[in-house]
Amino acid sequence: MSTQQPKPLPFAATFAAGAIAGVSEILTFYPLDVVKTRMQLETGKSSVGLVGSFKKIIAEEGAGRLYRGLVPPLLLEAPKRAVKFAANDFWGNTFLELTGESKMTQQLSIMTGCSAGATESFVVVPFELVKIKLQDKASTFAGPVDVLKQIVRKEGLLGLYVGMESTFWRHLWWNGGFFGSIFQVRALLPKAESTQGQLGNNFISGAVGGFVGTAMNTPFDVVKSRIQGTAKVPGVVPKYNWTYPALVTIFREEGPAALYKGFVPKVLRLAPGGGVLLLVVEFTLGVFRNALGPPYI
Repeated sequence: MSTQQPKPLPFAATFAAGAIAGVSEILTFYPLDVVKTRMQLETGKSSVGLVGSFKKIIAEEGAGRLYRGLVPPLLLEAPKRAVKFAANDFWGNTFLELTGESKMTQQLSIMTGCSAGATESFVVVPFELVKIKLQDKASTFAGPVDVLKQIVRKEGLLGLYVGMESTFWRHLWWNGGFFGSIFQVRALLPKAESTQGQLGNNFISGAVGGFVGTAMNTPFDVVKSRIQGTAKVPGVVPKYNWTYPALVTIFREEGPAALYKGFVPKVLRLAPGGGVLLLVVEFTLGVFRNALGPPYI
């Protein structure tokens, strides 16, 4: 029996698998993202928790508000998730060549994930900015196009990249935790004896990766939400501007717990969401491998 490794799938297949997985995940878990953002934008001690936030939004603004701002991330999910997994493949192969390793290691998987996250961050900033503006309770924008028009008119095209630095750190740490954990959990799980078992292992490792990534990047996500959610005032230096100084400011003024505002809805989305993401990606890639046949199997 040949022990030759399957040939890597074409970029188009990896791109499509990431896109399908991303759209599946966001359609399932988006309301949790809205609640997470609301909790992160609230300064001082939070007055309500996860359930209270859901009830408050529905009671005061209607259930439809839980899907406000869906269009930008939905449009983003295809390129974002596709870039994530394509970049992870690219950086993984690059680091293997640079180090001379024959197979992925724990350290390389973390480096690969961080590099993929950094790459992904450059794609997502404008979409994230529009989403935050629409999710804010105080938002008066008519929709995504109105957000774009007003930002470009007031701040120019570069205004669409407000929060770039904080987004970079958010994605770097999440992807490092996500892909690094996936590698370790897969090594610990019993070898799957069937397709169903393999899909189950993918869901478990993806869910654990989603939890670890969320635990690592939530403080950076809080800062990103504050930076992108604060309206700019001419001549006034923003309170939240750069990531690490902002972390210190929030810690000093609101305490360490404030750095994990929105953690519960975020982890409830991204832990199972990470499982769904990896499960759909691996399933879709398997379909492509079977359709293309040797040498991809």
